[in-house]
Amino acid sequence: MSVVGPKSEALFAEALKYIPGGVNSPVRAFRAVGGNPFFVDRAAGAHVWTVDGDELIDYVGTWGPAIHGHADPRTIAAVKAAADRGTSFGIPNPLEVTMAALIRGLVPGVEKVRMCNSGTEACMSAIRLARGFTGRDKIIKFDGCYHGHGDSLLVKAGSGALTLGNPDSAGVPVDFAKHTIVVPFNDPEALRAAFTRHGRELAAVILEVVPANAGLYLPRPGFLELLRTLTVENGTVLIADEVMTGFRLGPDGAQGRFGLKPDLSTFGKIIGGGLPVGALGGRTDIMDFLAPLGPVYQAGTLSGNPLAMAAGIAALEQLRGRAAYDRLEALGAQLEAGMKEAARSANVPVQYQRIGSMFCGYFTAEPVHNLADAMKSDRERFKKFFHGMLEEGIYLAPSQFEAGFISTAHSTTDIEATVKAAAKVMRTL
Repeated sequence: MSVVGPKSEALFAEALKYIPGGVNSPVRAFRAVGGNPFFVDRAAGAHVWTVDGDELIDYVGTWGPAIHGHADPRTIAAVKAAADRGTSFGIPNPLEVTMAALIRGLVPGVEKVRMCNSGTEACMSAIRLARGFTGRDKIIKFDGCYHGHGDSLLVKAGSGALTLGNPDSAGVPVDFAKHTIVVPFNDPEALRAAFTRHGRELAAVILEVVPANAGLYLPRPGFLELLRTLTVENGTVLIADEVMTGFRLGPDGAQGRFGLKPDLSTFGKIIGGGLPVGALGGRTDIMDFLAPLGPVYQAGTLSGNPLAMAAGIAALEQLRGRAAYDRLEALGAQLEAGMKEAARSANVPVQYQRIGSMFCGYFTAEPVHNLADAMKSDRERFKKFFHGMLEEGIYLAPSQFEAGFISTAHSTTDIEATVKAAAKVMRTL
């Protein structure tokens, strides 16, 4: 089938007249895989329907928030009920308190929470807070990790910047970027060297505990422990970016899964139930440096928006206990086994990486532990695979360097159909 039908083509042509590149977020443009994007008419559960009437099994899940699938009934009901009382107040509302208490109750290291409007804003605010708290300027980030489009963080970034082959954005002053030290992920010697040279100048280290914006790779044994030791020894604030992994890899996110105890954490995606949202939280002594108590200014007209809070609360409440996570793990294991067998049977070299309900397949025979390894993947082969799967009714992220997501709305039948499609497409690569 042709997923990008005449209605999508016409809409994209119209969008190009009014929107830069025809899209409002770069990776949506399909530049990394070629061709034009399709437009969505509606979505429900694990499926989306294009404006041309094609039905797809979706593994993008709005890039992570849709952990219960699209149009989750409890989330929709919560949003409708909240909307009946008003869409925005700019005044404290009870749902903000409920959300903050939920996050604090789920993530042991979080003592106080500040809501904002996006993951980017959460990470920008966390960096500013760490600098204000420590009185230092420099930060460390890891190459391939994406923490939003803040100026000091768009240095060797992942996600859309990497997909477009332009990881260092124009418009970022050199004076901003010079305070950002970039270290390869999973490289203990490089990390030690950075701290040896800059330790007492470092306000913060920010990382994705599980980097998922250059595909997906996992921390090697001992790396996170070394990071925590070095930050404590040097009085450096450790920031765990859990915008993507928070409440997806477990009730306490990736930090709980790997036993990491950061000073600050950032959240987004799932805590908004599909609506715009962000949050930062952590130790009381650091968080109280935020205005109005402290000297670090952060504000937002729509922070704690009642619709986003209602949606996020509904999403989090459905994740209580282990049932949802057990289901996600089982579906993830089924998909992993099937995809590995499809690649093996077709004799196609693939490094299939998965943790819980997140996954990525790299077309390379070599293990992938960091950005340099990920860049060895055969992107031309990925393009063919992406379009082949799309023709079979399976929507994967349109980039080799993005993670895929499974939701509780996916069924074993969805997984079986995906594996069958992959086996067919792999044989053509």
